Amino acid sequence: MEKNCLNELATEAGIVSEYINAYGKPQAIPAEIRHRILEAMSTDIPVGRPVSHLHASPLPNVKVVIQAQKITLPLEDTNNYQWQIQTEQGEIFHGHCQHQLTLPANLPLGYHTLNLILEEKPETDCRQYAIQLIVAPERCYEPDAITRGEKLWGACVQLYTLRSENNWGIGDFGDLRYMLQELAQRGGAFIGLNPLHAIYPAMPENASPYSPSSRHWLNIIYIAVHQVEDFSYSIEAQKWWHSTETQSKLQQARQAEWVDYTTVMSLKMAALRLTYPQFKHRSGDDPQQIAFQQFVTKGGKNLYYQAAYDALHHKLYGENNVYWGWPVWPEEYREPKNDAVKAFCHSYPQEIEFFLWLQWLADTQLAECFTTSQTHHMPIGIYRDLAVGVAQGGSETWCNRSIYCTKASVGAPPDILGPLGQNWGLPPMNPHVLKAQAYQPFIELLRSNMRHCGALRIDHVMSLLRLWWIPQGETADKGVYVHYPVDDLLAILALESQRNHCLVIGEDLGIVPAEIVDKLRDRGVYSYKVFYFERNEQGEYRSPDEYPVQAMATITTHDLPTLRGFWQNEDLTLGDSIGLYPDKALLADLYSERKRCKQALLTSLNRHGYLSPKTDTLFPLQGAISQAPAEHPMSHAINQSIHRYIAHSACALLGLQPEDWLDMERPVNIPGTTEEYPNWRRKLTSTLETMFADAHINDLLKTIGECRKQG
Repeated sequence: MEKNCLNELATEAGIVSEYINAYGKPQAIPAEIRHRILEAMSTDIPVGRPVSHLHASPLPNVKVVIQAQKITLPLEDTNNYQWQIQTEQGEIFHGHCQHQLTLPANLPLGYHTLNLILEEKPETDCRQYAIQLIVAPERCYEPDAITRGEKLWGACVQLYTLRSENNWGIGDFGDLRYMLQELAQRGGAFIGLNPLHAIYPAMPENASPYSPSSRHWLNIIYIAVHQVEDFSYSIEAQKWWHSTETQSKLQQARQAEWVDYTTVMSLKMAALRLTYPQFKHRSGDDPQQIAFQQFVTKGGKNLYYQAAYDALHHKLYGENNVYWGWPVWPEEYREPKNDAVKAFCHSYPQEIEFFLWLQWLADTQLAECFTTSQTHHMPIGIYRDLAVGVAQGGSETWCNRSIYCTKASVGAPPDILGPLGQNWGLPPMNPHVLKAQAYQPFIELLRSNMRHCGALRIDHVMSLLRLWWIPQGETADKGVYVHYPVDDLLAILALESQRNHCLVIGEDLGIVPAEIVDKLRDRGVYSYKVFYFERNEQGEYRSPDEYPVQAMATITTHDLPTLRGFWQNEDLTLGDSIGLYPDKALLADLYSERKRCKQALLTSLNRHGYLSPKTDTLFPLQGAISQAPAEHPMSHAINQSIHRYIAHSACALLGLQPEDWLDMERPVNIPGTTEEYPNWRRKLTSTLETMFADAHINDLLKTIGECRKQG
């Protein structure tokens, strides 16, 4: 096919020819890259045929509209049609149209069916078209406390980092429930969590919550086994539990400085396998058996395939550890509908039911956590995190092959700190297949992640507008932006948000195109404001009252240094020690910039009265602090002052990290590393019980609550 034709197809498919780079300059994309991405997404789009010509209907297969707006849909032919809308609620609207169809203004919210029937047709012409009509609200849901003008605060937690007297070496849903109770008593409104997505029971060391097997189901490692009723009833499980060997491994896992995923998963799987027969002994009319069967029925094929994947992966990986995922499995297992997979499921029904049961346990315990937050009158309770994608070889791509482009991966283009860009190794969703399936995969994804929570954070929310696609085998700088139907996706997001009473927070860090900023705000998506980055063009830190209301403020994130790490330059020192900064001139510039940041921060704290001789007995001379910040290590006073500063921000939401309450230095994750640093493993330095008994931490949380009430 001629290059010009391919270029036109690439443009029509939403593959850009240039973009504004991190330096603010237009950056052209080589034609070859655009053509390779077009090929990667062409599994369901015939090459040589424009995307817009895929539909024979006079209307597209799906139309998304905003409620109460006057909408006129142009028809692609001049025929006369009868039209009928059957709403999700069972109402019927009907009429006649030619050239265009004006929708009724009083359509309810929901997913409706629009039928077009050709009038005056020959007897042999039975043309009738069914179109999905989605009517969405203008804005996402906001809890009553926020609409009343309250300023809420909570904790942002990486669940696996929690230590406690009861967990098995990793934070679990029991810890979450305990922490919700403790935080609620201190006025907290929510706990924000890392993605809880299903990972790999067979490969526990593949621990990144942002590279999951499936975003529809849960990570079973978070099951609090000691809170499973049948665990205490099972004689075999209790015999195992009280053995010297088990208790020794348990203490080892609890006391380890880093999460030992292999030991933790081994302990939990052993316990749960011994517990499962006890559950099976329950009668068919037992409430737990009924609840389990209802969960399985509601989960349908998606849940069944998740369990089948985990069971099959467990068997294959146990036989040979080269079988990390379905792309390298024996050929007969690579498609879930293959005869070999059906034969496996037929031969090992108990194993599949075991993994179904694990998902049910995890879901039940998360639901109990959310119920606890509601009974303690937390306005939000739990806020979950939706990762930007899934791993190439996991269960979600295994059973939803058509929606994912496995010959490409997503990431980020080059920027000042990362001149080669980032390749996250996650296959992108095909925007055209997504639309051809009436956005059902996106809808189901939102529903799965809005369960048992009052808010949902969308990682890399710019992905609703565009994603950086990288052809298979290329480095991240050889990528290109691909556009997504942002208006439709945001409208559906608002509809699901309202239906699930779930606030939406969009992680909008990095390169944020101007065109999406207003769209997110107008649809009621809350922005994400990280204290470190909130500086004006003069390098000054923004005043608390300059923060936007429709946002969540936070000091740091899982990808950034802790407060102490930032102040002590630990991120730069650590990064240098593991080879992240081969350019020593760049490293020197980063150290200089950090010094300027600290100076600007102290200046701002002093200017607003958060750090003065009266409030900082460690620094009797205010001027001395301002003039030589690099000479002063992080102090209790500086830590407290920054917390009070951000607590006074105008943002409706404030999320704070326990790492900063505990004055910890080490990060939980260093972006751009795999083996160089033990990411997703660093625990908190204190148990939850000790942390909430600490007078200094309780004073800090009390102060934060008072600051939020002061407005």
